[in-house]
Amino acid sequence: MSQPTRLLENWTPDQAARMENAIFVAQHRLHELEMFQDENLIEILDAHPRKDLGINTMGTDPELHTEWQEGRAGNLTAVELLEAVSRGRVWLNLRRVMDHHPEYEETVNRLYDELEDTCPGLATYNRSANLLISSPQAIVYYHLDCPVNMLWHIRGTKRVWAYPLESGIVSDETIEGVLCGEKSEELDFRTAYDELAVEVDLQPGEMITWPQHTPHRVVNTGGVNVSLSTEHMTKRAARRNNVFLANRHFRQVLGGEFRSTELTGWRPAAKEFALRVMRRIPKLAPASPQGYKYPITFEVDFDAKDCVRALKSEDQRTPALV
Repeated sequence: MSQPTRLLENWTPDQAARMENAIFVAQHRLHELEMFQDENLIEILDAHPRKDLGINTMGTDPELHTEWQEGRAGNLTAVELLEAVSRGRVWLNLRRVMDHHPEYEETVNRLYDELEDTCPGLATYNRSANLLISSPQAIVYYHLDCPVNMLWHIRGTKRVWAYPLESGIVSDETIEGVLCGEKSEELDFRTAYDELAVEVDLQPGEMITWPQHTPHRVVNTGGVNVSLSTEHMTKRAARRNNVFLANRHFRQVLGGEFRSTELTGWRPAAKEFALRVMRRIPKLAPASPQGYKYPITFEVDFDAKDCVRALKSEDQRTPALV
């Protein structure tokens, strides 16, 4: 199968200009690439470092995000892992695929180069991508991402709920907490929030993105799902993160009310500059974000329900020790 000359489908500059300001769905041609067929996914899984392979399972209630668990593959081969995804309730996250697989680095950079060509003024950096392979009924709990996130769907079907920031269900303090590592990206959720959501049934060949920090959740609705999740930064995205972090740090160090999240003008520029200076002064620097590491609590096992076998407490460990 020959590769398409362009990976973006039916994009225009006016359409692309909406990406950073609205919940946005558009078309792509990644699903036409052979690299996402089973035989090539098996090769990638075989070659991918296990330290950068996330293996997860979860419950069925979207309000119980604490049921998200981290697991391990044991001695299973790539073929067996794909079979477990098909039969069970398993989510595989091949992290940092651009770092480990040149063909993915080339493909993701092609996507971004086309994005920048289509959207005048867009300049991205810190591009990264994760390959997601998940069971037909898997879910991802309500959460938000700190960089700009784009979900490129390739196989299977899924439903996505994105909750506009203007709805006010996520506070600035919550975003600050996630950015500084004080809070997990998975947030408390109530199904009543769905009344405020933009709901999209995503098909192969479609992508969805949203303004930075927009909370969202996902439910697979059919077939083994394969998606590429990309993240990037822009100068504006970096400033947004720094303004939130500066507000939090300045309140702690200086007191007073630092709440404004405006991004244009001299004040946010000064705020961002001051934060960068303070990071270089040990007595004034904010603590480095640590993030949350899930303990490893299960092993993929064909003989267990949903292909998930709980580990005994003495066998559980943190990912850093695997």
